[in-house]
Amino acid sequence: MAATRVYVARLAGLVVLGPDGESIGRIRDVVVAIRYDRQQPRVHGLVVELPSRRRIFVPMLRVTAIEPGVVTLNTGTVSLRRFAQRPGELLAIAQIVDSAVRVDDPDLPDLVDIDVFVVDLGLEQTRTRDWRISRVAVRGHRRIGRRRTVHVVDWSRVSGLTPYEIGRPGQDVTTLLEQFEGLRAADVAHLLRELPEKRRMEVAEALDDERLADVVQELPDDDQIDLLGHLEVRRAADVLEAMDPDDAADLLGELSTGERESLLALMDPQESEPVRRLLQHSPDTAGGLMTPKPVILTPSTTVAEALARVRNPDLTPALASMVFVVRPPTATPTGRYLGCVHLQQLLREPPAHLVGGILDSDLSPLRVEVSLSAVTRYFATYNLVCGPVVDAESHLLGAVTVDDVLDHLLPEDWREQEESHEGVPGHE
Repeated sequence: MAATRVYVARLAGLVVLGPDGESIGRIRDVVVAIRYDRQQPRVHGLVVELPSRRRIFVPMLRVTAIEPGVVTLNTGTVSLRRFAQRPGELLAIAQIVDSAVRVDDPDLPDLVDIDVFVVDLGLEQTRTRDWRISRVAVRGHRRIGRRRTVHVVDWSRVSGLTPYEIGRPGQDVTTLLEQFEGLRAADVAHLLRELPEKRRMEVAEALDDERLADVVQELPDDDQIDLLGHLEVRRAADVLEAMDPDDAADLLGELSTGERESLLALMDPQESEPVRRLLQHSPDTAGGLMTPKPVILTPSTTVAEALARVRNPDLTPALASMVFVVRPPTATPTGRYLGCVHLQQLLREPPAHLVGGILDSDLSPLRVEVSLSAVTRYFATYNLVCGPVVDAESHLLGAVTVDDVLDHLLPEDWREQEESHEGVPGHE
């Protein structure tokens, strides 16, 4: 049976179907228009994410039924125009949920004159088939050792939800952060770009340095610079420290000399030094593409120790595919580069064997100054996903991975480009 009352949290993520049962996408938010007279806001429509990740607007008048697990439309023809928020509109999840409000419900005297926070919104269909926000679920601050109690009140009993008040700084981000839990950094970056700027920066402020660094690395260059510029300069330096050195160098390379040096000076010297070395190389050479922190071992390392090193969950699959063997020291720039050992070879050898006895010394390393096109041919020729980079004296400086190569081969705006809609049902 189709619902005439539903909460926003229940809608988020539901599959949207056309009249013939074809899947169109999933609901990511609800668009509402809040009035200043505290009358129930009208629901304009849904923000639906297509399989291509494009977000479009679907008017509520197109919704035939809201059922457990799915929302059905009365047409399979939807506008593919990217959703653009209009003046006077607010996004229920991205902007209203987590807002601080006041409640004047006589049945809840304990909530009078204190800030509480919106956790959900109840939608109700009227006799004219319009949808409006009729109820608001709120919670207080969490007390130590206690769960927060959620109260549901009538919309008319809530104040603080005008566009002006929602636009003020200091809004909570608990619900948004809960949505990001368990997602890959690239998916969080995509969701972050879809948020209004104010909410995007509030989320960035709330993420810890490591998580924010992972997300920043997945953003387009312009968004990286914009986000970094909104952070307090000490926090920006902390985030750069948490980034992979090659990604940090790419980002700093886009800044002015003064900005770059200010941030580098605030970074821990151990973290800034490899970044400074990378900045000395042109970005379209092996030296500019490489990471200075691959898995580096001495010849006396056992196979068991080598396998333990590549099990590090912080390593990308490409970096874990190969270990590099050098004379001490093992910090880049290392002693003389001796050769590499592929992961598959490590898996075939007894744990007590030494890596020095199973070296692949026939694979020529990349010279630091070789061009991107030469690096690309090198990977294709030897079927590699990772390759060593050395200087003129055969000291290992780092390693280039296939993802670094792809980042530079693809168009600069590839993260912003959308996939083709070909084969997506319901698009006419």
